[in-house]
Amino acid sequence: MSDVSLKHKIALGLIPRIGDINARKLVSYFGNIEAVFNEPYQNLIKIPGIGAGLASYISDRSYLEVAEKEAEWVTKNNIRTFFYMDNDYPFRLRQCDDSPVVFFFRGSCDLDAARILGVVGTRSATPRGKELCDKIIGGLATDYPDLIIVSGLAYGIDIAAHKSALSHNLATIGVLGHGLKTIYPSIHSSTASQLVKKGGLLTDFMSDALPERNNFLKRNRIIAGLSDAILVVESGIKGGALITADIASSYNRDVFAVPGRPGDQWSAGCNSLIKSNKAALVESSDDIEYFLGWRTEKSTQPVQRSLFSELDDTEKQIFELLSKDNELPIDLISRTLDIPVHKLSSILLQMEFKGLLKFFPGNIYRLA
Repeated sequence: MSDVSLKHKIALGLIPRIGDINARKLVSYFGNIEAVFNEPYQNLIKIPGIGAGLASYISDRSYLEVAEKEAEWVTKNNIRTFFYMDNDYPFRLRQCDDSPVVFFFRGSCDLDAARILGVVGTRSATPRGKELCDKIIGGLATDYPDLIIVSGLAYGIDIAAHKSALSHNLATIGVLGHGLKTIYPSIHSSTASQLVKKGGLLTDFMSDALPERNNFLKRNRIIAGLSDAILVVESGIKGGALITADIASSYNRDVFAVPGRPGDQWSAGCNSLIKSNKAALVESSDDIEYFLGWRTEKSTQPVQRSLFSELDDTEKQIFELLSKDNELPIDLISRTLDIPVHKLSSILLQMEFKGLLKFFPGNIYRLA
């Protein structure tokens, strides 16, 4: 990409009060990125939802100067820049309406890897919490050496997750609430250096942005959006881990929580997630494999292939459809294959008995 193009991409993320959703709308309205910055103020105020205040920010050309310096810095330091319209923008983040329009990545791992698990929790982790975190990550690492662990490089469970991933030779990504010129907390600088070699550091803040409270709340959406699922290991009844879990749910991601003893303040958040059916209870890596379908993918695929030849034409159509889409509600299967729901229900039930399908709440079906 050219320096000019990179400059405009970065500048779009700098405009105050626009946000990631409205930034996308602006580009869509004008047809390209450069046009956003070339449009005069008089035209900007006529755009629905913009108004005088936002129009003045957009027409402020000083953001282009700041973005040009940032473009020079990231290029010089071999930082990868991802823009939401680029082909290499991670497909999981692309599914999220408020994912960053632009973010920066220092590292080597594949952000579109087959399996990515987010691990979050309290900053005041207990020895039990750290031990459980290591046990679960270690168990997954045995069967899935390509797994990537995502967390926030913070005290407690975050740094425990990163260290566990590294100790089990897994790639791990730290999502930062500040720019890449800073590591916070500084005590984690050594671990951060290891992440760059085996995983990476990711942020949607400019390189010189300092750690601020709201930044860490904002970065939680990236942890949730970049992951297939979120695992909460120890959390108080309030905190960033529960916010990340809520965001993950809004993105239609699976949420898991490790239960704790009743009355334990550092397990209160996890227990609440489980009691309110916002998270599935997990105690080991086996539970995560089961809920995400990894175990059956690994252990029953030969059985599925042998059974496939025994299926009738309709069952084969259903099997092939779910092979492409992973999971689908019964009404969508009905419409896609033009099979009445009352007839389809009976067929799906028979496929369940054969061990080919799993039924989930909301009339959702997945391959077993």
